Amino acid sequence: MILVTGGTGLLGSHLLFDLVSAGRPVRAIKRETSNTGMVKKVFSYYSDTADELFGKIQWVDADIMDFRAMDDALEGIDHVYHAGAVVSFYPRHHKTMLRTNTEGTANLVNLCIDRKIRKFCYVSSVAVLGRAVNDGISDENTWWQPSNKNSVYGQSKYGAEREVWRGMEEGLNAFIVNPSVILGPGFWDGGNSGLFSLVWKGLKYYTRGVNGYVDVRDISRAMILLMDSNISGERFIVSSENISYQQLFEYMAKYLGKPAPSINVPPALTGLAWRVEAVRSFIMRSKPEVTKEMATTTAQVYTYSNEKLRKAIGFEFIPVEQSVKEISEIFLRDHQA
Repeated sequence: MILVTGGTGLLGSHLLFDLVSAGRPVRAIKRETSNTGMVKKVFSYYSDTADELFGKIQWVDADIMDFRAMDDALEGIDHVYHAGAVVSFYPRHHKTMLRTNTEGTANLVNLCIDRKIRKFCYVSSVAVLGRAVNDGISDENTWWQPSNKNSVYGQSKYGAEREVWRGMEEGLNAFIVNPSVILGPGFWDGGNSGLFSLVWKGLKYYTRGVNGYVDVRDISRAMILLMDSNISGERFIVSSENISYQQLFEYMAKYLGKPAPSINVPPALTGLAWRVEAVRSFIMRSKPEVTKEMATTTAQVYTYSNEKLRKAIGFEFIPVEQSVKEISEIFLRDHQA
């Protein structure tokens, strides 16, 4: 049986869909307060039998920080996909994110070693790569470098990835995937899917920054192919294309039928924006719309190579424009319902 962590998130829900659609027995952990409704919604995007497929998942309430609960969840499991993580660029979440992502992964790695799990997949991030000091294209050998440009999220994933490498040294049969910015449907109120909502509402601004992007379906497919292969002890960047934020927003605007953002925000103004927003949110006691980490990230040029994955398993990616087009179609259906 397969265990999936992070099953109620964007990547986890697509991974669960692919696994149960293939007839794989799956157990997924969730918090008691988690809502699985969005998982079922994601299933409905791709199947007319969403309820039937969703019913094949064995849900277990467990917190990744709870060693005993996770030990129980691993009973009878032979393969693990660890996609669960706290993702946030807001300072008030930093301590929780660092602890959960790093210590929670350490807990799971230790349990998988003890239980002699057959194979383990860890979902890391390109945020752990040494992009802050690399002038060219980052690849799997571009190792982490300390820098004030590294996000706290990146620090937490770097710590977690080190735990997985440590587990491999202790005998864990594992591999790591490092996705770039994930594009997918359904979670329109936040995260990367929330960008579609911003463009729909009339986003006017863009930056000159560049990043890597990948369709969520490609990540799920790559994880399963790597899990079913003899490959282990490796990590793989999972990224389709490197494009500018301007180009991404133009794709979104095109397929959502909205005007494309037309005002370029230079780096100096993004620095001013997060400072003004920090003051406003403090006075209003609300969550800031722009943080220092967001402003820093969108102003940088980050590019990634996907050659290792292409060569290892003959993988072909969905082009970013096609991905945006198909996600936009789902967005429009959701907002017309």
